Amino acid sequence: MRIKVSIYVLLTGLTLAGCAKDGILPDEDPGNNGSGSSTSGVTPTTIEVNYDEEDLIEGTTFVRTISIVFSNEGDATVTGDENGIVTVSGNQVTVDNTSTNEKVKYELSGSTSNGFLKIYSNNKQALVLNGVSIVNPGGAAINNQGKKRCFVVVNGENYLADGTTYTSTPEEEDEKAAFFSEGQLIFSGEGSLQVKATGKAGITSDDYLNFLEGPSINVSSTAGHGLRGKDAVYVNGGTLAIQTSAHMKKGITSDSLVVFNGGITTVAVSGGVAYDEDDQEYKSSAGVKADQYFVMNDGSLTITNSGQGGKGISGDGPAYFQGGTVDVTVTGSNYAKNSEDSKSAKGIKFDGNIYISGGSISAKASNHEGIESKGKIEMTGGTVFAQSKDDAVNSAGMTAITGGQICAYSTGNDGIDTNGNCYLEGGVIYAIGSGGAEVAVDANTEIGCKLYVNGGTLFALGGLEKGSSLSQSCYQASSWNRNTWYSLSVGNNTFAFKTPSSGGTGLVVSGSSEPEVKSGVTVTGGDQIFNGMGAVGASVSGGSTVSLSAYSGGTSGPGGGGPRGW
Repeated sequence: MRIKVSIYVLLTGLTLAGCAKDGILPDEDPGNNGSGSSTSGVTPTTIEVNYDEEDLIEGTTFVRTISIVFSNEGDATVTGDENGIVTVSGNQVTVDNTSTNEKVKYELSGSTSNGFLKIYSNNKQALVLNGVSIVNPGGAAINNQGKKRCFVVVNGENYLADGTTYTSTPEEEDEKAAFFSEGQLIFSGEGSLQVKATGKAGITSDDYLNFLEGPSINVSSTAGHGLRGKDAVYVNGGTLAIQTSAHMKKGITSDSLVVFNGGITTVAVSGGVAYDEDDQEYKSSAGVKADQYFVMNDGSLTITNSGQGGKGISGDGPAYFQGGTVDVTVTGSNYAKNSEDSKSAKGIKFDGNIYISGGSISAKASNHEGIESKGKIEMTGGTVFAQSKDDAVNSAGMTAITGGQICAYSTGNDGIDTNGNCYLEGGVIYAIGSGGAEVAVDANTEIGCKLYVNGGTLFALGGLEKGSSLSQSCYQASSWNRNTWYSLSVGNNTFAFKTPSSGGTGLVVSGSSEPEVKSGVTVTGGDQIFNGMGAVGASVSGGSTVSLSAYSGGTSGPGGGGPRGW
């Protein structure tokens, strides 16, 4: 099944065609545990995301260009303002374009340590940043009160900074960031922009943010989010570097949609947990937070979060990993004020379903789950590496792996922990449990669910859940050597896996035909996967043949632990 959801950015906001309330697609059932069937029935589920071509500045004609030059030596100067819409007080520049129907381009240059640009407009407009530096000790450096598209063309080196307190904001106006806009902000150009926020967020739109090819944008915030687009954040190109240190704040966040279609994005977060007075609850920080949809189509996204209870990527709805490269590292400890207000530090965590159909994902969490869904997890393609002291991969509902390559490595719990049925039906699965009751692959037998091994290539350290249904034959070895390369040959295909320095006891393997396993092999060439713990297409030589016997399941401990620390 292929779900097609076209998401168009309109002048009035965000429209999700064919979607139900709260970001859940009509046929999604986050609580479905898949019980009652021995096969998953899963085929690739994808989502299409399209933004309006009107976001390209080439499609807009501007009536005039007004030049604004800021100066630390005197007042800002203005040229090209034939209608007298610009007012200057020192370097505090205000534009009122509400009485004309003109689309105006504003070229900004020069430098001020005590100024700002504020715009009132009913029309589309463009801000061309030509090596401008604006610092406003009392509020936003740029405050756009217009609600139409605002194109931001970045040329040369540019700098914007706010103050620690916002002292001059009228009660009826929002001013939420060092660079704030009521309308859409669409970034392009070939230059760089540095935004330093110490009072509020870095860049915020009460509509959406769209980053196109070209610009290099660096945002640091010690008080608020790095980037926030209320209706959406699109990263279609460019280079983004985001740093946030405030408690419970996010590097990139949207009340609706976050989409990566390209570009190079790096997010570093260090803030911990804090009490949100507005929502009356404790919240943690995150590298990326999408309240409804998260979509990774292309580009690269690298996230580090050292904050207590922090997340790498999180969302209240579903997530679609369809391409590109994701690398998440979460090193913060868990936060436990009391049983109701605990916050766990997790790599990737979504309340909705997680669909993985392409791309490369690495999610490492020092103290809690690497990848977790309150719904179900479906993997039909791509490459995944998840490592954690807790479950490496955890779902509250069904987990189905029908394609792709996945390594789930836990140093203190289950490799793959499913609280519904777990289906292994295709792809390459390398699962590592910590041993004892913590197995390589676990399904919740306590509520009548089961692990089904129906296909795929499996290399499991720590055994499988008791009572598993093994329609594809499995084989076992009584022990394995640590820090050792193993080869697993199934028919004409050979895979290589490096065992960790710690992990479960017992080795279980499976393939479409009876596999051959060798220990201590030499691996050369090929493609390294699983954070260096796997290789495909490599040349494998030497080693000693491992004696295998039939495996019927249930030799490992019980498993079936429920979700912890949501």
